[in-house]
Amino acid sequence: MQTVADVQAKLAKGARLILAGDKSLLQQLPSGCWIGGTISYFSTRQGALFSQELIHVTELPDWVSDINIRTYDTGDINQVYSDAPEHGFTFIIVPAQSQVHFTFALNAPTFANFAKKPLIGWISGTRLDESHSDQPYVFNGETKEQIDNRAIVMHVHLPPDKIADIGIINIFEQGDGDDICFPESGFSSKYAFINGVETLFSDYLRQQGLDTRLPLVSDYYGTMISTAFRERPGADGEVRFYNAVFDFLTYRHAKPVTSYQTHFQQKISHGPGIQSIFSCNCILNQLYAGLEGRQVDGVHGPATFGEIAYQTLNQTIVYLRLIDLRHS
Repeated sequence: MQTVADVQAKLAKGARLILAGDKSLLQQLPSGCWIGGTISYFSTRQGALFSQELIHVTELPDWVSDINIRTYDTGDINQVYSDAPEHGFTFIIVPAQSQVHFTFALNAPTFANFAKKPLIGWISGTRLDESHSDQPYVFNGETKEQIDNRAIVMHVHLPPDKIADIGIINIFEQGDGDDICFPESGFSSKYAFINGVETLFSDYLRQQGLDTRLPLVSDYYGTMISTAFRERPGADGEVRFYNAVFDFLTYRHAKPVTSYQTHFQQKISHGPGIQSIFSCNCILNQLYAGLEGRQVDGVHGPATFGEIAYQTLNQTIVYLRLIDLRHS
């Protein structure tokens, strides 16, 4: 976590940066080789932090060979994996609830070369109590653009003796309850098939008394993927999510945890550790686990409105390590 002056000094020396911070802070930075996204919530060594005075800084090593910064909209986001370097990784930040967010979340697995090259990032957001009055943004540091309708991407080329490793930590597992399927993919659904029977999903949640702090969990080709509930069902009966549900997956409500906080700490103890150059944690984990003022080892970065490791995720931790093949 650094001040605006700290970041300005780094950029003046030619540092290549990935930044997370309040809009008013990112607007003060000079042009340079950086990308950023709006967020005011962070996981730090001292615990969960809300700050509109500090910026989280990820600085790329000097030995990174080449960097290409560009933006993608709904018309060309399907090229992001194909454009990725043959040897390196791609970092992406997407403004929450934008059309490019929806397009990427719903369609990424169908894009050419999906998951064939490392891609990591997060969904930018606003203050939780201002989510309907402020706008999430991403920033292109080369052009000083402040963007609300495109994704910002940094394609990073690595030397032959270095590789990028992306990890996912999901603290949740599928429970033993009903199979839940959805009639179509999207960020909300009025109906669900519960063990094959079409049911008004809001009625099911209410009748079962399900704890909506716990997500839906699907087994996506051997990886447990969580989808968080956005809010209680509205008057229209729609159940809304922070990430997309897919009509080709089967979900179950997450297995209950005795203590969200204890369970969270136990899971991340097997996480990236000091080797990671970047990690981010979902803001919902931070809120539900009561991490304010509590030290969190191994996860230091923005507390995001969605995480990206090849595709968009929820209530998850993702991290990036750069591994030296000469010492692995």
